[in-house]
Amino acid sequence: MAAGMKPSLGLKTSQQLALTPQLQQSIRLLQMSTAELEQEIEKFLNDNPLLETGDSRDDLHETVSSEPVESTRDNDSSFDDPAPGSAESWANTGTRMANNSDDDEHDWMAQQAAPVRLRDHLREQARAMKLSARDLAWLTALIESLDDDGYLRDALEDLESSVSEAFEEAFGERLDADEMQLGLTLLQSMDPPGVGARTLQECLLLQCPQLDDVDDADPACIKIAKTIVAAETLLNALAAREFTDLCRQLQCDRDELREAIGLIQRLNPKPGNGFSSDAAETVIPDVIAYRQDGRKGHRWQVRLNESAVPRLAINPAYAAMIKQDRASTMAGQLQEARWVIKNIRQRFDTILRVSQAIAEEQQAFFEQGELAMKPLVLREIAQRCELHESTVSRVTTNKYMLTPKGTFELKYFFTSHVATDGGGTASATAIRAKIKQWISEEDPRKPLSDQQIADRFGQEGVQVARRTIAKYREALKIDAVSQRKKL
Repeated sequence: MAAGMKPSLGLKTSQQLALTPQLQQSIRLLQMSTAELEQEIEKFLNDNPLLETGDSRDDLHETVSSEPVESTRDNDSSFDDPAPGSAESWANTGTRMANNSDDDEHDWMAQQAAPVRLRDHLREQARAMKLSARDLAWLTALIESLDDDGYLRDALEDLESSVSEAFEEAFGERLDADEMQLGLTLLQSMDPPGVGARTLQECLLLQCPQLDDVDDADPACIKIAKTIVAAETLLNALAAREFTDLCRQLQCDRDELREAIGLIQRLNPKPGNGFSSDAAETVIPDVIAYRQDGRKGHRWQVRLNESAVPRLAINPAYAAMIKQDRASTMAGQLQEARWVIKNIRQRFDTILRVSQAIAEEQQAFFEQGELAMKPLVLREIAQRCELHESTVSRVTTNKYMLTPKGTFELKYFFTSHVATDGGGTASATAIRAKIKQWISEEDPRKPLSDQQIADRFGQEGVQVARRTIAKYREALKIDAVSQRKKL
């Protein structure tokens, strides 16, 4: 040990923030989506016998009211408050909300047909083919390997390797090359046409026979369309809008090429798109926006979605037993049940407060859509609700608001700003909406370039750089000007 150094024992006080189990649970519940919360509640119910659900309005429902919270701005007593979700509250929107009543006529969700999944559709066809058990097993393996667009992205050899052990155990030997190819041929003969393709070109080629059935189509133009699809170089030239070069190579005029392109556009590049995705999840809105009319006009408020609010209570029989016997081993479970109810109640209270603050800031959006979206950041809502920014971030992630314009994640209403010549600001969402509108209205023979769009914004007093326009356009999945140009 170095000179002058020796071990010693001392006391020191310090402050440290510790999260209690109750606070940890509160934070965890707050950041959950509605679907995740339902799963968590199921776990609570299974683990704690003191918790129960009920059909009547219980402790949790009576406290977590679905009525709108008091506005953070001064209330105007001249406003009348119609029943939330009533026809009056959705005036001029043409929107009708389903409620929890027993009237099937208004239960539009129950009237929706069950979605058909692509793999289910193909499996049903496979069973009808009367194949051997071996061929059916391989075809089923191919069906399971399709992506949601209907494409087979993996090589046949790789797929065969993944099932080889199971095949050897079931049938005594691995698949040979002919069997693998037969399975692919059967898959690609199924409905929808184009399913099982490995590339876009193969997908279109599988659908080309359909062109012969197009009424009033010029046979010469059908031949041109098939020639383009069959040649990768011609297909790439079409994607690049090299129309003059295509006319030269195909020895046709522009009218014939235009009709051939129209025939190709009848083909479906994503045959699985018409079916429900296996990974699709139902979005349950946490809050519902409704219009509140009054003598001085109207404004938009929000209320909790009744169907998203769980109905939890403490079993009164167990609670009475524990009250009589305070030494009961279930006393801890009683306290945990109270925590769960309190934290879920607080979760919905916070969601409602934040949603109402957002609605107050984005009133114009409910009337005019995204073109009227105001710039808004988390800090503004945090200050308005007297919450930390991290709490607002948790509240607005995977929580949804149903509006007359659609269902949106609460984070959607937060958007950065762009400066204007007048000293004001415009939201990035409104700018993207304007870009989308201008491009939808453009002359397809003379589409707008990114610079031309930037110049248009400049004429309206909003300074947006060309590279920013390009970034927003790509986010909207809109092709560049060269790709949008048509004959």
